[in-house]
Amino acid sequence: MEASVAARPAPGGGKAGRWWSALGPTGGAVVALVVLVLANAVFTPNFATAGNFWNVLFQLSVTLLVAVGMTLVISTGGIDLSVGSVMAIAAAVAAVTIDRGLALAVPAALLAAMAVGLLNGAFVSYFKVQAIVVTLATLLAGRGLAQVINRDGALISINDPGFLWLGRGHLGPVPVQVLIAALVVVLAVFVLRATPFGRYVLAAGGNPAAARLAGVPVSRTVVSVYVISGLLAGLAGLIEASRLGASAAAKIGQNVELDAIAAVVVGGTLLSGGRATILGTVVGALIMQVIATSFNMLLVPYAWSLAFKALIIVFAVYLQRPRRV
Repeated sequence: MEASVAARPAPGGGKAGRWWSALGPTGGAVVALVVLVLANAVFTPNFATAGNFWNVLFQLSVTLLVAVGMTLVISTGGIDLSVGSVMAIAAAVAAVTIDRGLALAVPAALLAAMAVGLLNGAFVSYFKVQAIVVTLATLLAGRGLAQVINRDGALISINDPGFLWLGRGHLGPVPVQVLIAALVVVLAVFVLRATPFGRYVLAAGGNPAAARLAGVPVSRTVVSVYVISGLLAGLAGLIEASRLGASAAAKIGQNVELDAIAAVVVGGTLLSGGRATILGTVVGALIMQVIATSFNMLLVPYAWSLAFKALIIVFAVYLQRPRRV
């Protein structure tokens, strides 16, 4: 756990709750990840190979970028369901402006993504609309907007070498998008641990009223985390478009919000806010990706992996519930 603002009630009672309390929120996720990896190394052919290791990290990076932003949002007690649509918007904007140069297309795409985050944050913070309602609306409207920008949903190919390097390039053996995700994780850990903004984020989620009395700019902080979530989702959308070599408004970012929320919750960040663990989110994202990869390698239908992920999310939320006094 990177940080928290106050002691929280221990997770739910019973053996599972006591086990989780003893390990800590991130410790339990680490144990689960180790068990999954060891089991797959034994029972899944070709799982424990260098090629599959890089494949897991490659597939993980886009979800992890979104999950880092989601961690900040959830730590303030909010939620952002619009991230998949924001990915699609960023990809669409980049696709229709790439002919004017990379220096225009990338900033324009990221600014569009941040604008959606700003809209979400403003409605949540200043107009006091529930985050789930606001971001559900932008999820629906954003996907439609992405298709409009994308010339009524047409598949737009992207051939710019610099743009394609973002999602296909390597520095040595390491994919560029893996490096980008790693840098974002390191920066997010630093911000939460060592900056006033990190303390403001946790205070805004832990006890907003007390935070305001202590001089914390709660409203601006909440808006900021939604803007950051939009920025990281936009970056993830650019990477996905680069990897595909095209902008597909109906496909890019589909269901990514579910994997991101799962990674955050499984990693130990409280849905009620006030506690954030970026490293836990990394572990949670790894758990989700290992499940998806192993099910694919074992030729298990994709629907079963979704069901298994759902069970893990429910179990993690169950363990987060306050202990009865």
